[in-house]
Amino acid sequence: MAVPTILLLVADGRFPAGAHAHSSGLEAAVAAGRVTDLATLDAYLRGRLATAGLVAAAFAAAARRAAGPPRPDQLPLSAADRSPAPPGSDGVHDRRSALALLDAELDARTASPAQRAVSRRQGRALLRAGREIWPAATFDDLPATPGGPHQPLALGLVGAAAGLGPAQVATVAVHATVTGSASAAVRLLGLDPYQVQALLMRLADACDATATRAARAAELPPRRLPAAAAPLADIHAEAHATWEVRLFAS
Repeated sequence: MAVPTILLLVADGRFPAGAHAHSSGLEAAVAAGRVTDLATLDAYLRGRLATAGLVAAAFAAAARRAAGPPRPDQLPLSAADRSPAPPGSDGVHDRRSALALLDAELDARTASPAQRAVSRRQGRALLRAGREIWPAATFDDLPATPGGPHQPLALGLVGAAAGLGPAQVATVAVHATVTGSASAAVRLLGLDPYQVQALLMRLADACDATATRAARAAELPPRRLPAAAAPLADIHAEAHATWEVRLFAS
């Protein structure tokens, strides 16, 4: 089956949401000597997939489900994404309540204040891009939290506006989990970009499996969504936030 062009556009690192400015913790891991070469980058990316990647993808897919069915001109693009919206999510009030609950649950799963701030900063940037590209979409359903919505929730609504389904949104979230750090590794460590790309290709099956698991988890109540944690990543995020000179915002 051909991959829908809209999916590629939303997943593209050049989508105007500021993702290129973030290393997703890799800069601090490199400074700490924990990522030094291709092998340690491989381990780092697999760790992110199992933790931050799974959580972000599940919450993005859940936000997409909470947004309800797409407009008639934006039908889901694959049979796997034709899952119905959860009961009671058709009305604006129910949609906003569901998204507010998801925001609170994701906040509770993000132990590092620095990572919470980064997630909301990226959510604001993604929301701004979504409003410009799809001005008729219901982005106002996102909770008006200080700092903006968490990035996975904004991604869920951008996916709804683009006509993507929950499984496709989960795929975009997982893709971003590994490609951002991989791109940063080329700049931070001077790694061969061809070898880094080959590494990403070897991770493709793991990415697909994580996205599938996340999309299935998104059908559960918010309190039962994945809560995989990476305490060392939290420590790195807090340390990185104190640096006066850094190449990446996170």
